[in-house]
Amino acid sequence: MKYYCIGIKGSGMSTLAQILYDLGNEVSGYDDVRDYKFTQDGLDERNIPIYYDQSHSIDPETIVTYSAAFAPDHKEIVRVQELGLKIQSYHDLLGDLTRQFATICVAGTHGKTTTSSLIAHILSHTMGCNYFIGDGTGYADKKNQLFVLESCEFQKHFMAYSPTYAVITNIELEHTECYNGLDDIIHHFEIFANKATKGIVACGDDQNIRKIHFEKDVLYYGLKEDNDIVAKNVSFDEKGSSFDVWIDQKLFGHFQLPLFGLHMVLDTLACIGICHLQGISSDKIHELLLTFVNARRRFKEEQVGTNILIDDYAHHPTEIKVTLEAARQKYPDKRLVVVFKPNTYSRTVEMTDDFVKALQVADDVYMTEIDANREKQSDFPGVTSSMILDQIPNGKLISEDTISLLKDYQNTVICFFSCASVAHLIERYKEMMQ
Repeated sequence: MKYYCIGIKGSGMSTLAQILYDLGNEVSGYDDVRDYKFTQDGLDERNIPIYYDQSHSIDPETIVTYSAAFAPDHKEIVRVQELGLKIQSYHDLLGDLTRQFATICVAGTHGKTTTSSLIAHILSHTMGCNYFIGDGTGYADKKNQLFVLESCEFQKHFMAYSPTYAVITNIELEHTECYNGLDDIIHHFEIFANKATKGIVACGDDQNIRKIHFEKDVLYYGLKEDNDIVAKNVSFDEKGSSFDVWIDQKLFGHFQLPLFGLHMVLDTLACIGICHLQGISSDKIHELLLTFVNARRRFKEEQVGTNILIDDYAHHPTEIKVTLEAARQKYPDKRLVVVFKPNTYSRTVEMTDDFVKALQVADDVYMTEIDANREKQSDFPGVTSSMILDQIPNGKLISEDTISLLKDYQNTVICFFSCASVAHLIERYKEMMQ
C-alpha cells in the first residue's frame, strides 16, 4: 500500500511513517519545516521522500494521514481532499497496527517515552519486538509478535488502540483543552486500560490510578509495600540509581540504572513488570538495563566550556520538577539554570502556580514567550509567560535575540525545557560561547 504523511517530521508522524515503511509499504510525506529536525533521521535512513510544497503528484491509490498539529484548512490537507484521496486519521492507523500484533500500550501523563524505550530495549534484545517511541524512533518487522506502543492520551487518541497489555505510569491534570477536568481524564484511562486482553501494569503509588476500577488482572508497582512489585533499598549517586526489586513479596533481583531521579526508578519498575510477564530473567534485565540509552530529548547532555547543557522534553510542572531534581543528583556542586519555552496557553493558565513552584527549584529561571501551534492567543487574552515570571524573583524573559543573558555563567548546568523545539536557542547559545 501507499501512504502519504502530512507533518511527517513530527515525532509521532515520523515514527508512524518509519513503521509503515518497515512493514513493506511505500511511504512519502509533507512538512512545512525545511530545516533539519532530529525526528527525520529515521526517515532519511529509509530514503523516505519529504516534500515541502505542492508541486509533486500523489498516486490516487494513496492513503493520506496527517498530524494533529495541522489545521483542517492547511493548504496540503485541502489539496489531498480536492484530489479525492482516502484520508485516515493518525490514531486510527495506529489502532489498526495494534490489532496486527500483541501490543503493549504504554500510557500515562509522564514517563511514556522512557518507559516505552526501556521495554523496547529489553524485548528487542531478547524476544524481538516492534516499537513506536514518541521521540521519532520506530521499527517493525512482520516476523515479530510483540509491538511496544507509546500511547498518548492527547485528543483521546489512545482510545483507538487495542492493547494486549496496558501500562499506566501516572495520571495528572493535563491536556485541559480536550478533557473536562481530572475526573474525565481518569475515566478515559479506565476505559483504555480495561481494553487490555491479557493484563495491566500500573503505578500503585499514584492515587489517581488507584481510583480506577480495573476489570482485568493488574500488577501494581511502586515504592509502597501494598504494591505487587516494590523497589527497596533505593540509592542515588552521580552515576545513577540502584535498587532491589521484590515481586509478590519475593526478591526478584538487584538492578543498577544509568539514569537519574526517582521517576526513572518508577519507569524501570513498569518495564520490569512487563518483562517479568514475558518470562525474562532478572539477570538478563539487569544486564540490558546497564546498556540502556534514554530516548532523544530526554536529559540529553552536552558540555560547552565549563557548562553542561541539558535538552529535555519537560513541559509539565511535574516533569520540570523531577528533571531538575535529577540534574541536582548528577551535578550537586553546580549552579542550576532553566531556560523554559512554555507550550499552549491553556496549560499555562491552568497550571501557573504549579509552574512557579517547580521552576523555583532552579537558581535562575529564564522563559520565552508561549509557543502554541494549536491554540490562538486571541482565545486566551492576557495569558503570557509573565504570569509565571512575575512570581519568580530570579526570573527573566529570554529569546534568541537576548541569549546573551546566559553568557556569564560558568560551572553551571543550563536546562533547556520544552515539548516544542529549543534547538535554535541552544545553537545560538553555543555560537555565542564560541
